[in-house]
Amino acid sequence: MKKWSSKGSQISSEEYGRGDVDWELRPGGMIVQKRHVGSGSDSNSERFITIKVSHGSYRHQITVDSHSTFGDLKTVLRRQTGLETREQRLLFKGKEKENDEWLHMAGVNDMSKLILMEDPATKERKLEEMKKKNTLAAGEALAEIRAEVDKLSEKVAAVEGGVSGGKRVEEKEVNLLTELLMMQLLKLDAIETDIDSKLQRRTQESWSRLELTSNKVNSVWTF
Repeated sequence: MKKWSSKGSQISSEEYGRGDVDWELRPGGMIVQKRHVGSGSDSNSERFITIKVSHGSYRHQITVDSHSTFGDLKTVLRRQTGLETREQRLLFKGKEKENDEWLHMAGVNDMSKLILMEDPATKERKLEEMKKKNTLAAGEALAEIRAEVDKLSEKVAAVEGGVSGGKRVEEKEVNLLTELLMMQLLKLDAIETDIDSKLQRRTQESWSRLELTSNKVNSVWTF
């Protein structure tokens, strides 16, 4: 005989074929074993299981209610991994599971192993965003280097003019300019983007001119 209550449909144990188990009809037609509230601490503790989740090189052990959904598990994993639930893909026994699937109905038991993967589209979008940020950062770095090279080039021209006009130029001033130009060349090499070839060539030319000027300073003022 069927028994009905406000909490859902119930099926007698005799009707479903086992005399020692009570069953209930869940919304959607799913028939599951009836859970008795307050049946003891042992029965409550048995409902909680620990699941092993592999995420790349990371390993997580998550304790959840065995009657949770994969969507519930994703919510817990969000706190562990930082991945939003929509960015997660959970695989169990080689198959991706949907958010509304129940862990116990899918066969997930205590110490079962699942694989967590980041959604490929989300991962690609993040890579694109990172690439854009790197490009912007590289552009700002190039602008700073360009401004510094402009200043140094003016100083190199002033030193060249002074040496050509017979003005005494301190060797340490020439050496300092040489070091500063070399630093800008090193910064250009460190930028992970398409280098501004004109800027690099202009920096190298200023450095070469300064080397020639340094030789002139040494030959004129060596006694």
